[in-house]
Amino acid sequence: MSDAALPEKPAAPSAAKAPAAEPPAPPVIPWVYRLVVDTTYLPVIFSGMHLEVHGREHVPPPGTPLVVAANHVSALDPFLVARALPPGRFLQFMAKKELFVPVIGDIIRAGGSFPVDRSGNDLGAVRTSLRILKAGGTVGIFPQGTRGGHEMQGGVALIAAKGRAPILPAGVSREGKRWIVRFGAPIPPRGGIKAITGELGEVLSTLAVPVGQRL
Repeated sequence: MSDAALPEKPAAPSAAKAPAAEPPAPPVIPWVYRLVVDTTYLPVIFSGMHLEVHGREHVPPPGTPLVVAANHVSALDPFLVARALPPGRFLQFMAKKELFVPVIGDIIRAGGSFPVDRSGNDLGAVRTSLRILKAGGTVGIFPQGTRGGHEMQGGVALIAAKGRAPILPAGVSREGKRWIVRFGAPIPPRGGIKAITGELGEVLSTLAVPVGQRL
């Protein structure tokens, strides 16, 4: 019998494409993280100032997902908030992409932070935040976007809701020779994005006033 007369073999079923593996959360190199936090505290020491921390009892234990939302008054804010957290919490800040230049960007990444494009809705940064929370990490965000900003953005509430993580409000202020970080009670990610954002804004307005002063 010739080959032409043989019945055709059924085509082998094509292998189904395996879903793409989700990239891991950005890692934190602890010694780099600590070095950055300590080095950025030197200007505070050399200027004769010191850091006061209030409300540490409000910080949930390490290993649980947490979003830290702080007001933004200076370039030192991320490092002061990181220093104010109890040991075991590595704060991974969503930082503007312009900072991720050679050398400096490598150090920022080694400390666990990641870039965000502030010109629009950066879904990549949101997904990175959610991966950090899924791993029980701590995401840091400035809900006002820029230094001195007054308009609260809803991204913090959205990330907290999707990541099922409470929001820890952190007020940063400066008075005389004091830098002050005040943590408030965690805000549960329930009640709708607008309601959570409004509550966070009110709490931050209170925490951003130095201890001993009134609004």
